[in-house]
Amino acid sequence: MRDHRAWRDVNRRNRDWLRPWEATIPPPTPTGPIAHRPTYRQMVRHLRAEANAGRMLPFVIEYQGRLVGQLTVAGITWGSMCSGHVGYWVDQAVAGRGVMPTAVALAVDHCFRTIGLHRIEVCIRPENGPSRRVVEKLGFREEGLRPRYLHIDGAWRDHLVFALTAEEIPEGLLSRWRRTRSRNTSENSPRDTPRNTA
Repeated sequence: MRDHRAWRDVNRRNRDWLRPWEATIPPPTPTGPIAHRPTYRQMVRHLRAEANAGRMLPFVIEYQGRLVGQLTVAGITWGSMCSGHVGYWVDQAVAGRGVMPTAVALAVDHCFRTIGLHRIEVCIRPENGPSRRVVEKLGFREEGLRPRYLHIDGAWRDHLVFALTAEEIPEGLLSRWRRTRSRNTSENSPRDTPRNTA
């Protein structure tokens, strides 16, 4: 609850940046109840209840000591499936700095190595280039399209499915991400150029 002010401030600043990708409440059906967007307090209570039931892992993301986003492992299913799906958002001010790939890698490693999940999915709107780059950087496998999968920005939207299983990253996802990032940094750094010493 003490994150309310920081969470609200980040959300307000990023309203236009996040709107095309945020889940929305679908219109009521003739027999269904009218649902409203939850308050912050209601959201936290729901996240806690789902976490206590073993169905969700909610996290905030901090960068340089301040709250810059949120990541949730939801839909956790045990038994013969042992899977969950990851959703996330980040402050536009820190996008492109590796914050989100690092957060996703940490969460996936926790899911596979600590709590024992076998499969993690991330579902992303095809138009969401920044979010797709996160999973592409981390080496998630694209599995296909889920038509009209989630109610986003006022309508039912198609989503691409990306997934990883524990067997695909025995060394851990954070380790692989660091190695990939290090390699990309060295490839993009300026090369020594020969000098004319004559």
